[in-house]
Amino acid sequence: MRRGHSRTSRLLGGIGAVVLALATASSALPSAPAAAAEDPAASTSAVAGNVPPAPSARTSPSDTGPLPAGLRRVVFVGNNWEGTATVLDAKTFRAVAEIDVVPDYAERMQEIATNPYRLAFYLGIRALIGEGNDQFVDDMYSSNDGRLVVISRPSFADVVAISLRTKKIVWRFPVSGVRSDHMALSPDGRHVIVSASTGNVVHVLRVRDGKPTGRFSSGGSPHESTYIDGGRRILHASIGTVYSPFDNPDLPDPLEGERVLQIVDAQTNKVVRRYDVRKALDERGLKNVSISVRPITLSPDEKKFYFQLSFFHGFVEMDRRSGKITRVVRLPNLIPNTPRPLYLLDSAHHGIAMNPEGTKICVAGTMSDYATVVTAKGFQRGKLIKGGLKPYWVTPSWDGRYCYISWSGSDTVSRIDYRTERIVTTTRVGDHPQRVRNGYIRRELVAGLGFADASKPFRTSARTAWERPTE
Repeated sequence: MRRGHSRTSRLLGGIGAVVLALATASSALPSAPAAAAEDPAASTSAVAGNVPPAPSARTSPSDTGPLPAGLRRVVFVGNNWEGTATVLDAKTFRAVAEIDVVPDYAERMQEIATNPYRLAFYLGIRALIGEGNDQFVDDMYSSNDGRLVVISRPSFADVVAISLRTKKIVWRFPVSGVRSDHMALSPDGRHVIVSASTGNVVHVLRVRDGKPTGRFSSGGSPHESTYIDGGRRILHASIGTVYSPFDNPDLPDPLEGERVLQIVDAQTNKVVRRYDVRKALDERGLKNVSISVRPITLSPDEKKFYFQLSFFHGFVEMDRRSGKITRVVRLPNLIPNTPRPLYLLDSAHHGIAMNPEGTKICVAGTMSDYATVVTAKGFQRGKLIKGGLKPYWVTPSWDGRYCYISWSGSDTVSRIDYRTERIVTTTRVGDHPQRVRNGYIRRELVAGLGFADASKPFRTSARTAWERPTE
């Protein structure tokens, strides 16, 4: 077995959990060494080449025409606890391959085991954020030429690019702090940004070689990022101490860490605007609602932000120019008696995506185990779609017809038709699917991946109460 729990590791996990909570709450973590010297002044935008723009995580991709020769549209699903990524065919939504995202597992584990500081945090992340499991793939994007897949690996505190031909790591970047998280790919596909959860910064990396070209500051636990304005700016949010008892709307905001919603200039990496989410919520009568912004989607003209908030069953609409909350959507809470500390990383809802026409919004009701589609005009919700357990991410398909949703507790992903508001297809994937991303792969590389080549670490914890056994 690669890994296993023992009394000692569980004890260290508890110690690491306390250290992680205290250190992050104080925002005083030292940074891990970067792979190369950073150039904060370097531009993060470039003129796109003749490869089609990367499929967007926010709306449908801008490229809906024929693909260049040799490319195939696919969907990548990150199986966080398993250490794999499932590759789905974009047309059939059926699995065609699986990628080992931890081919360097033994090397990384030796590195962690010989560093007491890293080991304490590694076990703390496992005990808290991973619910007793390692986190091997939080987010992923393919390169526009279909030859690489770039992956953030929280437990290993890094970002790697894996060759889809050789299945080997071609570059690795250790992030600041001890955990990597959400990413975003620039519209031209040349840069990827990654949130360093405990480093309180967001790194900008060059896709082709992993070279850092800049970074920008965030609040506590940097989280979601989205390129806007054609790639000239970045909308970014941080969520504070979501894994600790301090993250509770009943407690004063400072105890929950600094949480921000901000716009960053993608060329200079300078913060150009920060929104006062507390003021906006209070003015709307939401004084007891957390200001931790979770997943975000935007209207097609990018004048409206729609985002979820910790503990809140529903989402809000914010006017970009004024910063005011213009509408509030409350969705069914099917677990009214569940105490907040039992919420999955404070995520009442975690997953939201507007269709490219701007008429419908697909929502993941994480703790209540449903998905639903809401009309943007009147905010009327459709029926509750009970397609699995613990839905944890939502992404529009490349053509905008479907809403892809991961059911992390059922180890499946589904595509929901925006028009009919029904599940069209459900596909079984690996253990604890989270992020779902549109992407590309060279046609000749698909057969070379295959399920038999994937590396699947053994599970380290008993199944949680909300999981459905896959055996």
